[in-house]
Amino acid sequence: MQVTIWGTGAMACLFTARFALSGIARITMLGTWTEAVYAVRRDGIRIDDAAGTRIAKGAVADATAFDAKFYYEPSPAADLAIVLVKSWQIPRVAGLLEKNLKPDGLVVSLQNGLGNVEALGSRTFPGVTFEGATLIAPGHVAHRGSGVTYIAASEKIVELFRRAGFDAQRCAPEKAESLIWGKLVVNCGINALTALRGVRNGELLKQKSAADLMEKAALECAAVARAKDVELPYDDPVAEVRETARRTAENMSSMLSDVLRGAPTECDAINGAVVREGKRLGIPVPVNEALLKAVRLKANARGKHCAFTLRQ
Repeated sequence: MQVTIWGTGAMACLFTARFALSGIARITMLGTWTEAVYAVRRDGIRIDDAAGTRIAKGAVADATAFDAKFYYEPSPAADLAIVLVKSWQIPRVAGLLEKNLKPDGLVVSLQNGLGNVEALGSRTFPGVTFEGATLIAPGHVAHRGSGVTYIAASEKIVELFRRAGFDAQRCAPEKAESLIWGKLVVNCGINALTALRGVRNGELLKQKSAADLMEKAALECAAVARAKDVELPYDDPVAEVRETARRTAENMSSMLSDVLRGAPTECDAINGAVVREGKRLGIPVPVNEALLKAVRLKANARGKHCAFTLRQ
């Protein structure tokens, strides 16, 4: 079986490494981050977790699908594509998926934000993962905590994830929507603030102003979900976002990681999605709107070589 994983960031490295180490399929990693592609081709993927450090060398990393100037072997058509790119890359991936899939190939989207499944096409199944990972360097990831991966696909596909070492569970599409919104509430509260303040997740709980904003952003997102008749997978958004920040205290959010390395962020698909849906439904979301504008400004400044560093 051929499995293609789209992405080269923390979660893509984690999933690629797990699948490669399991030996259950031929694995190809596709991405645009050339430093990561080179690192994986040269050294494999280094994964640090509670068991120590392991090197996964069974995957082939490739950038050919995105850029014809790379003269690697053509990427094989996939039986299963797992999409873990950042949301701003979705339009590009959607245009490439079909020619990188077998006629009966299927797609699982495990990304943050809204609208990814619809953009990727009719062969795409929604999913959400609660695994925690932090990118240390190109091709080097720290697994910061295990969580369930829910997939609204066939049991055969879900079993592949289990065989790769994930706690994977099959769910109905409506539960997947609930979980995606549930994760969006948490991401709205945590990600942008960590990116703006240059801190790991747990630090938000130590700063009263940050904790207040975190809670307000989460509540705004929850209000939009209710207006859309989406039932969240928990009763108290404030308790959930605080518990997630506590449980992932040592994690560096992907949005902070993006800002630090001058890459585009997913803020438009997270806080921005709440702003767009809020305006459409007439729900005020001033905190998410302010966070969206602030992250855009900081990301632009970072792109102009302003120095931002992670606060220890």
